[in-house]
Amino acid sequence: MTTTAFEDVVSDFDFLEDWEDRYRYVIEQGKAMAPLQEAMKVPANKVNGCASQVWLKHRVENGCWFFDGESDAMIVNGLIAILRKLYNGLTLQEALSIDAQAELVRIDLAEHLSAQRSNGLSAMIVRIQALLRSEIT
Repeated sequence: MTTTAFEDVVSDFDFLEDWEDRYRYVIEQGKAMAPLQEAMKVPANKVNGCASQVWLKHRVENGCWFFDGESDAMIVNGLIAILRKLYNGLTLQEALSIDAQAELVRIDLAEHLSAQRSNGLSAMIVRIQALLRSEIT
């Protein structure tokens, strides 16, 4: 189960054949996000394992999962935006059942990121899954 927003990303990636265009798309997705409030950029919200600075802040509204985030790197902001489209608005159980790595294979993203960015993306996914599990228990 994925969100309509993520399915739109998959469609957009299918339409954009050139990886330079896809990178621009990812960066534009990040630029479209509202910045995280400075008060949320605290150690408790920081994601370890990323080469750049990354903060994620989550909330549950009416049983649905949402998170916001920000990075000091444009491409990472875009990756946060893609992950938000994958997870936001799902119930806690639906979000926890997402295999993010498998879904991201659909857009062939990991193969086109540097090793550092791939590791950072994995660290964000691990953090999201841990936050989800903490809400369920």
